[in-house]
Amino acid sequence: MVGNLPVQKQLSGTSIREHRLRLGIKQADLAKQVGISASYFNQIEHNRRRIGGKLFSDIAAALAVDPSVLAEGADARLTDTLRDAQISEPGLNGIYDASEVFSGRFPAWARLLAARHRRVQTLEQLTETLNDRLANDSQLADALHELLSTVTAIRSSASILQDEPKLEPAWQQRFQRNIIEDSARLSRGAQALVDYLSINAGAAAGAALPPDEMEQFLDDNAHHFAPLEAGDVAAIEEVILGSARLKSSAARALAVTHLTGYIRDARKIPMADLKAALRRRGLDPIAIARMVGADLATTLRRIASVPQEMLPTPVGLFIADASGTLILKKQVKGFSVPRHSGACAMLPLFQASTQPLRPIRRFLRQSGRESETVLTYSIATPSDDSGLGDNLLMQSHMLIIPQAPLAEGQAQVDAVGVVGRTCRVCYAETCPARREPAERPRG
Repeated sequence: MVGNLPVQKQLSGTSIREHRLRLGIKQADLAKQVGISASYFNQIEHNRRRIGGKLFSDIAAALAVDPSVLAEGADARLTDTLRDAQISEPGLNGIYDASEVFSGRFPAWARLLAARHRRVQTLEQLTETLNDRLANDSQLADALHELLSTVTAIRSSASILQDEPKLEPAWQQRFQRNIIEDSARLSRGAQALVDYLSINAGAAAGAALPPDEMEQFLDDNAHHFAPLEAGDVAAIEEVILGSARLKSSAARALAVTHLTGYIRDARKIPMADLKAALRRRGLDPIAIARMVGADLATTLRRIASVPQEMLPTPVGLFIADASGTLILKKQVKGFSVPRHSGACAMLPLFQASTQPLRPIRRFLRQSGRESETVLTYSIATPSDDSGLGDNLLMQSHMLIIPQAPLAEGQAQVDAVGVVGRTCRVCYAETCPARREPAERPRG
């Protein structure tokens, strides 16, 4: 706060000045147009005078912009990006707690820094994606192995011919023939590898692996599939064919598995029953589960599949298998997990796996960022496809519900736990689950 006004409101003058300069209007000319002195207008632009009412509307009209554009001051999304940029570089010295002021006073520089930060994130994601391909793409690994084996065979035959000048003619011809055949095999293998990489070149910028394709497919549909709510398995093929995201057969197979489970959940909790429960119980998964007579894990999945207009706030959902690998991620603003690296081990999602069938309700916020408080519901249960005995497969679910900011003077009743996003950007120095050190910004 500055005085009794929020920072963003105090920076309306900065926004006015930016728009005036962009239009090439002189300060004195604009002041005359709205009927005030140049000195008074200068104080407005330097945020030394509060304005409102007719004068504010006249200035907005003179600049041909909506008054709300000038009143909003610093772009909240731009400010969030600047905070994320600071979090991603914890080793830099300096104080970065005035993102709103910086983005309000220097919007062009702020946009440049934000654009560079997004570019760095894109390149880092691309690098991680390519690393994942090298580690998990069996076809690529087999092709590279084949090339290396062929090169080794050619080199071996050539070395024998070089080192054994008195080799019998029959053996010379045999090794020469080996070199010719291996060279042809190398050429075919190299061309096949080039063709394969060319086909998948576009995937590097988006989904390079089947799980990535699947994740984007679910995000495109907001995890809701209206054609499947009737429980018709035949509709799965139509949904998959209608998506441009699912390029590989492996991704389509993952989609079939997920959508089959979606139909199974829809049959257990029809959307009409879920709507009625939401109206009566609000966004309370445990109360909803009791009302519709379903298990909590199914209820969490169904709530995450509800169309946004039916919910008071967007919700997120993470599902992990028994190894701790995240097999489903529905991200939500203000609380996220990394796409490729390890998530925080202190999440209730993972703690639930040590206490099967026991619901865990917990308020959380993520360290290292000014994130909102969220309410989480977690539980670990056998998966619906699990067998018995040695084949029992467990899955952990965690639903994330963002909470509205507390009113001024209102105290948080429930304890709020602090978890990280990844160890690299989490500053909980005494955390027993830390896998790698993190440097806290100094200055």
